[in-house]
Amino acid sequence: MVYLDIRQRTEEVEESLSPHASKSKFSRGRLRWEEPCPIRTAFQRDRDRIIYSNAFRRLKHKTQVFVAPLGDHYVTRLTHTLEVSQIARTISRALNFNEDLTEAIALGHDLGHTPFGHIGEEILNELCPEGFRHNEQSLRVVDLLEKDGQGLNLTWEVRDGILNHSKSQIHILGEGWTEVGTIEGQVVKIADIVAYINHDIGDAVRAGVITENELPDSAARLLGRSSSQRINTLVCDIVSYSLATIGNTNLEKPTIGMSPQVLEVANSLREFLFDKVYNPGLASREMEKAKEVVHLLYLYFLKHEEKLPREYVLRDDSVERKVTDYIAGMTDQYALRMAEEISHRKAAAF
Repeated sequence: MVYLDIRQRTEEVEESLSPHASKSKFSRGRLRWEEPCPIRTAFQRDRDRIIYSNAFRRLKHKTQVFVAPLGDHYVTRLTHTLEVSQIARTISRALNFNEDLTEAIALGHDLGHTPFGHIGEEILNELCPEGFRHNEQSLRVVDLLEKDGQGLNLTWEVRDGILNHSKSQIHILGEGWTEVGTIEGQVVKIADIVAYINHDIGDAVRAGVITENELPDSAARLLGRSSSQRINTLVCDIVSYSLATIGNTNLEKPTIGMSPQVLEVANSLREFLFDKVYNPGLASREMEKAKEVVHLLYLYFLKHEEKLPREYVLRDDSVERKVTDYIAGMTDQYALRMAEEISHRKAAAF
C-alpha cells in the first residue's frame, strides 16, 4: 500500500523538534501492545481516540464554574478543554515541542471531571472512601471506563500528562509543579491556568459576580484589560521565559514558566478569583442544590446497586467505586434529571 510509510515520514520530521521534545517513535508504549497505525503516529492516534470517546462528548454538558447557567456564552468543560488545547499548542509550536502530544494531553486532561464543576469533585471526595480527584479519574476514564471497560489504551506520555496536570490550590510554579514526565505535559499544565483565569473572569462578569474594574490593578496594568490581551501577554511571556531556560545548559531539567513579574501578577489574579468567585460561589443556592443532588445520587445507588447501568454492575470493584464512577461521568442535566426521578419514586412510595 502506498501509504505505509506516512507514519515513518512524520516520525522523521519529529527528529527536527527540540532535543527536549517527546518523539512518538520513542514513546514508552501503551498498557497493551498493539500494531502501529500506518498513517498516524502514536500521539496522533491517542488524540483521535480521546476526541471520539463518550467522555469527551459529555464535556459539552458539564459545568466549568457556574452551575446550569441560563446564558449561551458561559464556559463548559468542552470549551475550556478546547481553549487549553489552543493555548498549549501555540506554546508548543513556538518552543518546537511535539504539538501532537501536547494536543492529546490537553484534550484528555479533564475527562474525569464531575458534574457541577469543582463542587461535584469536592462532594465525591468526601463521600467516596477512596477519595476523589478529577485528574486521577481522568486517567481512570482512559485506562478503564471507556469502551465498556477496555479503556483507550493510550501511550504512557499522554497518560502521564493527564494524571499530572492538576495543581490543586498551590501557586503557579509552586512546589511539585514540575512532577510531569514530559515537557509537553508542563505546557498543558500552565496553559490550563492561562485558560481558566481568563475565561472564569469573563463568566464571573457575565454573571454579575464581579466587574472588570474590580480586577487587581497590577493585572490590568501588566497583562491588559481584555481577555485576549491577558492571554497574549501570558503566552508571550511563557514562550520568552521558557526559551531562556531551555537554552540554559546548566539546568538539569528544562522547565516551562513565567518571568517573576508576570508570575506574581498571575498568582494574584488567581487568588482574586478564589477570593471573589470560587469560594463565595460554594455558598450559592445553585451550589447547595448541586451538593444535595450528588448526595442523593450517591446514597441511592449505594443502596440500589442493581439500578446502576449493566457495565458498572458487572465490574469487579467495590460498590462505592462503581457509584463514584457512574456519578462522575454524568452531565449536569443528567444528574439533575436522575435526582428528580429518584425523588419522585421516593415520594410515590409513601
